[in-house]
Amino acid sequence: MLVAQPDEPPVLLDFFVEAPGAGPQPGARAELVPISVSFGDAIQVFNIGAASVGTYGLPAGLCAASTRFGRIPLSELVRPAATLARAGVEVTPRQAYLFEILGDIVRSTPESAALFAPGGEVLKAGDVVRQPELGDALELLGREGADPFYTGDVASAIVEWVDERGGTLTAADLAGYRVLDREPVKVAYRSREVVTNPPPSAGGILIGLALSLLDADPGPPDVERIVSVMERTQGERTPEFMEGLADPGFVERFLGSTTHIAVLDRDGRACSVTCSNGSCSGVVVPGTGVHLNNMLGEQDLNPLGFHRHPPGRRLPSMMAPTVVLREGEPELVLGSAGSNRIRSAILQTIIRVVDEGVRAGDAVQAPRVHFEDGVVYAEPGVDTSTLEAAGRPIARFRERNLFFGGVQAVERDRSGGFWGGGDPRRGGDAIVVDAG
Repeated sequence: MLVAQPDEPPVLLDFFVEAPGAGPQPGARAELVPISVSFGDAIQVFNIGAASVGTYGLPAGLCAASTRFGRIPLSELVRPAATLARAGVEVTPRQAYLFEILGDIVRSTPESAALFAPGGEVLKAGDVVRQPELGDALELLGREGADPFYTGDVASAIVEWVDERGGTLTAADLAGYRVLDREPVKVAYRSREVVTNPPPSAGGILIGLALSLLDADPGPPDVERIVSVMERTQGERTPEFMEGLADPGFVERFLGSTTHIAVLDRDGRACSVTCSNGSCSGVVVPGTGVHLNNMLGEQDLNPLGFHRHPPGRRLPSMMAPTVVLREGEPELVLGSAGSNRIRSAILQTIIRVVDEGVRAGDAVQAPRVHFEDGVVYAEPGVDTSTLEAAGRPIARFRERNLFFGGVQAVERDRSGGFWGGGDPRRGGDAIVVDAG
């Protein structure tokens, strides 16, 4: 979570997943379970099961943020969500599509299937999904804070359940988890300052490098230049780069099932927060309302091999909550879901708003490209003729797709007007609230 407030330096709260394995670990580790997920025009493999579960940080992060920056008690904030979890919510077409492509994950355990695929069929648009135990968990969080999830009954139930199924999460991992303050990465771009997520996250520093390269050339970059920069940043993800993310001095030497919320208010306060459960592990712990993450099975977070991170190390996420400052004031607040496509989605949204003068909503909806492993992935509407002439392989999507991320962005112009963009690729939305 990146928070910017008037007359104060931006603050980055790190509550991402850690590698588990601290303290005594009985039993043998289970194998990761590979699941292929089709995005229609591209396929990505996710690994799930108990062995994919890392040390979660979201309960601790929410409580820390509420205590430091909140104005409404957490017990009040959780109440509407808890009510909806118990009463149920109608599945939207976009959510139904997610259940469909993640069907092998949600059906992987009886507990997950009972929630999202009752009777063996995944929920469809118009069906109702109910999670009463999640409602209880939210109210517990609001009432007692994070302690039950790290040292109390919920923590004990989770550790026991995961251990019995061959996971590596221990009581010592949860008890030792801490929310960390980090100094954000700051990069100059077009007479602005872009502030984003620092190491050990990988996404922010790669976005920073891309913007630095683009800033060397005047004028809006064309698609060929954007892809070239994407290729350069992708090439930086070497073993040395991944190891260097744990070094506090790395930034200076280098630069010289994810959701995002971006908020900007009339007083100049900004908050950009990205939270992720990965594609989920399929491990739902009875009685807790908790569906655990699969971060140890996400290839993007484990490029040097699975189960290679030492216990207690934060995983190198691509998540990059970002704020663009103009003369010290937040102009654009954004972030994205989308695994390895997060950095390309955020980069192109910044280019649209800052270089091309496009409003946040139109910038979010604009067609995108992504470069990975020598291939340029392109949505309809992107002119790839120059890329084809240069001999680059093109993977064309037939329609706009959640493969290309899910950017949520809010913008405030110099006259004080607000603009927002919720990514239709992932059912996002934007609202302007007049508090009177």
